[in-house]
Amino acid sequence: MLDLIILSLHFFICFLIFIAIWYGPKDVDSHSSSTGGAEMQPDGLIFIGKEDDIKKSQRITPKIDGREIVVFYHEGKFHALDSRCYHEGGPLCLGEIEDIDGQACIVCPWHKFKITLETGEGLYKGINPQEPSPTPKWQSKGVKQRIYKVTIDSGNVYVSRPDFSVSFDSDYYAEKYKQGGELAIGK
Repeated sequence: MLDLIILSLHFFICFLIFIAIWYGPKDVDSHSSSTGGAEMQPDGLIFIGKEDDIKKSQRITPKIDGREIVVFYHEGKFHALDSRCYHEGGPLCLGEIEDIDGQACIVCPWHKFKITLETGEGLYKGINPQEPSPTPKWQSKGVKQRIYKVTIDSGNVYVSRPDFSVSFDSDYYAEKYKQGGELAIGK
């Protein structure tokens, strides 16, 4: 008899948990952030966070419509780009920032691909075999990573909504991780 009471109580508790989950808070705001909620402003800008908070942390990874971006504060400037590397989806939020040929670049932690924070260009070191004594020089692969315009207003950091009429290599992995959630973060 005691087993029946315990079993009934267990089912009742499970039912209450189900109801709490079902009717509990929903993720109705499609703009969520690891540091709070990203919110759409009337002017089309998306609130990302407080300027001082981002300066302290140096980087945050908010989501815009489920798409994760990374916002960096580096050497007095804010930069925002897709958080997944255009090459194979490496987590740029875990990468180191290096100065390469006078440009601040994020280095993907998976395969060491270098991406400029300012333009989203992929950089590589290559040689011109036609030179008498070829020496490796940094060259651009073109813009590979989607970047976002960052606006600061009254101590708040905003990004502009992306223009999806233009596509970038990073879009593939941004959408893949958006659909698949947090796939393997380490490689």
